[in-house]
Amino acid sequence: MNKDLTTGNPEKVLWQFCIPLFASVIFQQIYNIADSLIAGKFIGEDALAAVGNSYEITLVFIAFAFGCNIGCSVIVSQFFGAKQYDNMKTAISTSLIGSGILCLLLMIAGIIGSNSLLEVINTPNNIFADSKLYLNIYIWGLPFVFFYNISTGIFSALGDSKTPFGFLAASSTANIFMDILFVQKFNMGIAGVAWATFICQGISCILSLLFVFIRLQKIKTSRTVAFFSFPILKKIASIAIPSIMQQSFISVGNVVIQGIINDFGSNVIAGYSAAIKLNNLVITSFTTLGNGISNFTAQNIGANRPERIRQGFVAGRKMVWMLCIPMFLLYFFGGGLLISFFMNEPSQSTFETGILILRIISPFYFIISLKLVADGILRGLGMMKYFMFSTFTDLLIRVSLAFVLSRTSLGSTGIWCAWPVGWTTACICSVMFYQQKNK
Repeated sequence: MNKDLTTGNPEKVLWQFCIPLFASVIFQQIYNIADSLIAGKFIGEDALAAVGNSYEITLVFIAFAFGCNIGCSVIVSQFFGAKQYDNMKTAISTSLIGSGILCLLLMIAGIIGSNSLLEVINTPNNIFADSKLYLNIYIWGLPFVFFYNISTGIFSALGDSKTPFGFLAASSTANIFMDILFVQKFNMGIAGVAWATFICQGISCILSLLFVFIRLQKIKTSRTVAFFSFPILKKIASIAIPSIMQQSFISVGNVVIQGIINDFGSNVIAGYSAAIKLNNLVITSFTTLGNGISNFTAQNIGANRPERIRQGFVAGRKMVWMLCIPMFLLYFFGGGLLISFFMNEPSQSTFETGILILRIISPFYFIISLKLVADGILRGLGMMKYFMFSTFTDLLIRVSLAFVLSRTSLGSTGIWCAWPVGWTTACICSVMFYQQKNK
């Protein structure tokens, strides 16, 4: 059901809209975690390291899909809020065409350059073949990743966060069972983990696109809708390109950090792989809630109701901090139990690495979550240069500090210490930019 986010109590509206978004990302991260967990439990520690190693590269591709999602979602939200339904439909078809072309180019680059990407991050020889196999299968499934992201962006722009939640919940649950079936029953190894994800993403993508088209047919327009528009593409690109740059540079930064981590051997890689999947569950949840706030902001800007934005910020801050409390307590005090889920008999260094990472970064979830709420409003307002500045500040600090501190007596611990410094600095920037715009 489409929902107008420009009326009603902002806090109540945001809660109703964002809870399904949060539930969706939980399911999405569950099946991401399932890949690593099943690889570690049923195949071995090297398999866990291979999945984690490839995962950092897949995040570069996801960055492009996520940027297309944001660009489409914000512009469609503005047209929907302004009740310009013909332009809204043109924006949707334009997004699908543009994203499809971009996806094709990335697939070609990924297939040709997979070896080079793995070599750049110093992938150890004992996990190179499995990393490449997982990565190649993932690349062939990129169209599903792109078009599913566009579909969820459209639903969110229309104020509907429940429909994509249903698809994602079903897909994630099926993915876990298929992971187990392919790996344990059919003995397919790493390929089984990758193909399970490929199949489930494909089914979810096709169904979500079908429902998008059905939903659009019910929205009547006053004139014939153009299938493609360069002016609208330019508007979408003005949001999408900075978002892609932001996400891709973060992903490239993570790949660089992965290369630094790889110098410490497969045991540290495995510990990091487990911890970073748990961390990404939280960060992606914050990011998704920030995206919901972007849709809320964009609809209200389209409806010329800017006074609701500050109320949205307060409500968003309350939501993410309520999430921070249990996740901090769970990761800080229960990290050892969570890390042990990924492996049957983890080595001592693997186990200690995972616990240490969670204990260093989890207290700073309150800070990074506040940044992502402010970022959501900046994106919804179209203030992309401010949003990018704070994000690049975080990235530059984390990558440079990770490199420097890992060369000191801190060793790999120095890498994990770089996260809080980058997050804190970037949070200060984002909140300052938000306050300047909403005085």
